[in-house]
Amino acid sequence: MANKIRTLLIDDSPFMRKVIGDIITADAELDLVGTAANGREGSALAISLKPDVVVTDMVMPEYDGTYLVRSVMDQRPVPIILLSSLDKTNARIFDALQSGAFDFIDKPVDLDANSIRDYRLRALIKEAARADISVLKSKTIRKTNTGAHTFDATLNYSIIAIGASTGGPSAVESIIFNLPANLQIPVVIGQHMPARFLESFAERLNAHHHLPVTVARAGDTLQGGRIYIVNGEHNTGLTRIPAENRVAFAAVQRKFTDFNNPSINCLFASVAEVYGAKSIGVILTGMGKDGADGLLRMKLSGGFTIAQDEDSCAVYGMPKAAVEFGAVRQTVRLREIPGFIVSCL
Repeated sequence: MANKIRTLLIDDSPFMRKVIGDIITADAELDLVGTAANGREGSALAISLKPDVVVTDMVMPEYDGTYLVRSVMDQRPVPIILLSSLDKTNARIFDALQSGAFDFIDKPVDLDANSIRDYRLRALIKEAARADISVLKSKTIRKTNTGAHTFDATLNYSIIAIGASTGGPSAVESIIFNLPANLQIPVVIGQHMPARFLESFAERLNAHHHLPVTVARAGDTLQGGRIYIVNGEHNTGLTRIPAENRVAFAAVQRKFTDFNNPSINCLFASVAEVYGAKSIGVILTGMGKDGADGLLRMKLSGGFTIAQDEDSCAVYGMPKAAVEFGAVRQTVRLREIPGFIVSCL
């Protein structure tokens, strides 16, 4: 087949190189052009072989994944997919994403035929090959707004809900780091990510942000001026408890077609039900179409709905689906979204 996606694989484990190499070569659209056993060798091959996509382990001798990302993005930028077996307390994965990596995926652990078939690395490689490298490089540019904003006594909206997937961590950071320090309403975020990393993602954001950031637990009460990342162990929605005059997070057992744990459709639909016209919904970069249905519910309930524009997306999948679904009132470039949100309030 002509125009196969030239893929370079870097991993210090011979066994894992064999497993992942076989996964790649089993796809007729992919071409495994080389392998490397450490970051130093991989960096050199990424420059000499000129692959379309690099797949690399995070923990390696002679340059780890973070160093490799920085080296390659500086010398010969190419979409890089990270393979991770890091535990939830290790935040290096987010440093690598901020340095320009495309996305990350857990290493395969259950090596039966079904798990290999369902492993999404091949789809991720194909999506990475289509990515705009200038968007990936721009992730390294981040500013932070530490100032206050003069708000009217009565705000137009009572909640901001954000949904993101592939490319989302850096996009989410760029938004919340540029919200004003005196924001008075809660922000809830649904980010597709292995559940064990959401805690370290929240800790990373909390360490660099003037508003408190936490992972939401079932039963937690929403409070103004706080940022919540929904739990990845289950789908999460919001529920109003009139007797206690509060809105709380709730675990949702229903399974959703487009994505589960956490489903953005689940989150957005509950925001529409609880907050109606007092809500702002934002759909960011990501593969698939999760969030489109929930965002439409927000729009139909009177909420203001925003989609990240194509040019600033690492993957124009979920925003495109939302636009085509008629769920979006305004398309906005990523760097302009924080200011746009504040102008709506």
